[in-house]
Amino acid sequence: MALQQNTTRIQTTHIGSLPRPRRLLDLLKAKLSGGPLEQAAFETELTGAVIEVVRRQAECGIDVVTDGEFSKPGFFTYVQERLQGFEARPERNVTLFQKEVSAFPEYYAEYFKRAMLGGALVPLVPVVCVAPVRYRGTTALARDIENMKVAAAAVGIASDHVFLPATAPSGVGVNEYYQTEEAYLHAVAQELNKEYRGIVDAGLLVQVDDPFLPDIFVEPGLDDAQKARRAEIYVEATNAALSGIPAEKVRFHTCYGINEGPRLHEATLREIVPYVLKINAGSYSFEAANPRHEHEYHLFEDLNLPDGKVICPGVITHSSNIVEHPELIAERILRFANLVGRENVIAAADCGFSSQALYQTEVHDTVVWEKFKALRQGADLASARLWKH
Repeated sequence: MALQQNTTRIQTTHIGSLPRPRRLLDLLKAKLSGGPLEQAAFETELTGAVIEVVRRQAECGIDVVTDGEFSKPGFFTYVQERLQGFEARPERNVTLFQKEVSAFPEYYAEYFKRAMLGGALVPLVPVVCVAPVRYRGTTALARDIENMKVAAAAVGIASDHVFLPATAPSGVGVNEYYQTEEAYLHAVAQELNKEYRGIVDAGLLVQVDDPFLPDIFVEPGLDDAQKARRAEIYVEATNAALSGIPAEKVRFHTCYGINEGPRLHEATLREIVPYVLKINAGSYSFEAANPRHEHEYHLFEDLNLPDGKVICPGVITHSSNIVEHPELIAERILRFANLVGRENVIAAADCGFSSQALYQTEVHDTVVWEKFKALRQGADLASARLWKH
């Protein structure tokens, strides 16, 4: 059996980000806005918050846990902390989800005021690469690893059931320094390898987050050949960043970026899965619990999952405050398990519940924990049926 495969029951996990405690949010905001901040107070608050959030995950029955991304205000900001060679460009407009937003301008104008990046602690500032990319996150990474190991040990969770998320090369700023986009992505990959290796060398799983891969397939102006080539470049860069790391120690996550919206203009799983499965990972997570993508489990009727690989389909969603019924969760798990094997399905969420540090998350903090309890209950129902003999 591969490291991440099931043996006696369906395991549960989630994608990483969780609502942060208010006291921690206040300290993060002070840190980001340049206000007075006592670093020792921040570190103490962070350590305690991670211990508590891991304890709550364990209480809800989550098998493979993480720190809620509590030290990261969001990946755009975290990149500046971990990598040098970038400068902020506050005057630069951020264009996201172009086709989707163009189709529903009134809805998204209102939505982005209160949700996602619009509700972040501080305004999103685009970053541009203007010098050689260099990794500088050693101290911050060591802190995150230590906090996570202490928290996991406190509730008896083994290191191989602990993961830390990190961004894929495609999620790092805009290039103005390297001659080509490909050269830029490989330079980023070389430096991110240091973060990925640091996580794995500490005995934990690394999760590579890439919500940008699906965007390629709905980007205006690209023909099919250009989409395919760009997707290949992303895959090549991610695998370069994973160089020297055993696949079984890697989780790869992709999603569609938007949480709650019409979501008519998104890639299909059929478009992206050939590239996803080229990533040197032991498991792959993707959205499968929202109404735009739930039907896509049928893809696995014709697709052969490579030996030893695991899928982590979303069976609870981050785009609704409705708590899924355990019976429905079990049905969703069984659809996949009956197609790819009971050992190859870990029950997960569609995406993170607070990709940016927000005072008011779209799914309320109290609802997230009920969703996790339902996730465990649904996984137990599915396990009873899959291992009944």
